[in-house]
Amino acid sequence: MASMGLSIDEQKAVERFRKDVVDPSQTSLVILDFWAEWCGPCKALTPVLEKVAGEYADKGVVLAKVNVDEEQFIAAQFQVRSIPTVYAMFQGQPVADLTSARTETQLKAAIDQLLTQLPVQPGAAAAAPPQGPSPEEIAQFIKLGDEALSAGDPQRAASIFAQITEFAPENAPAHAGLVRALVQLGEVDQAHQVMQVIDADPRLAADPAMTAAKSALELAGTRVDDGELATLRAAAVANPADMDAQFAFAEAAFAAGSRDEAADTLLAMVAADREWNEGAARTQLLKIFEATGLEDEWVIGVRRRLSRVLFG
Repeated sequence: MASMGLSIDEQKAVERFRKDVVDPSQTSLVILDFWAEWCGPCKALTPVLEKVAGEYADKGVVLAKVNVDEEQFIAAQFQVRSIPTVYAMFQGQPVADLTSARTETQLKAAIDQLLTQLPVQPGAAAAAPPQGPSPEEIAQFIKLGDEALSAGDPQRAASIFAQITEFAPENAPAHAGLVRALVQLGEVDQAHQVMQVIDADPRLAADPAMTAAKSALELAGTRVDDGELATLRAAAVANPADMDAQFAFAEAAFAAGSRDEAADTLLAMVAADREWNEGAARTQLLKIFEATGLEDEWVIGVRRRLSRVLFG
């Protein structure tokens, strides 16, 4: 269970759960009990769980309890709908539902079976090292960051990607995504600082994911203030046949976040003269697609329009 993209309270809940349950479960079998103070059956089950866990402690079994009133986010992740709910956890994953084991005999039989199947290491729980997000979790949050960018929420995307780079500093897509998110936020200087970190690591710098990040930074280099943007817009409107004026406005418009205006202008240029300046308008569109993300819904729509101009 990773904490990226969550609120502060949710992140704290995940860290508590990681410390109390996930980390010990790397080497021990953790009996995870979801309970509440007001729950009568929970109070009846607690002595049974504590007794069995104590008797099996030397075999690598530990008991962890989650109060569903205090840890509502964790309970929701496990889709707890009634209590008591009891799971067996090993290496961060539920391996058995023990809720129906309400007697000492039933619980011991279930644990005995699990201990014959799992490589539990008795006495090793205290020495278990903290575990960061798994590669699968990181991939999920990379996707979440990309989706935030596509949805026009670069602030959230930047937060997600920044946290990934802390947990996995070797992850190239996270660094590239952070650069792109910072550019969309207008934090170009900070994006350049991240790119300096990337360039200092040959493995990161050589990753194909950096192509989009570099394109985003290059496009951001044409950013102008509002007054100059208005001047460029006026010049483009007044001189629709002036390709240089159209191109200058399109560059500045995209850098300023007016990507619809930029795309409309470049598409009109391609329609008017696709060979102008060795196809510069089409090349600029492709660079915009790359910097924004080829799976972005806006990009997909503009690519369709470009195809109609070129082949329709």
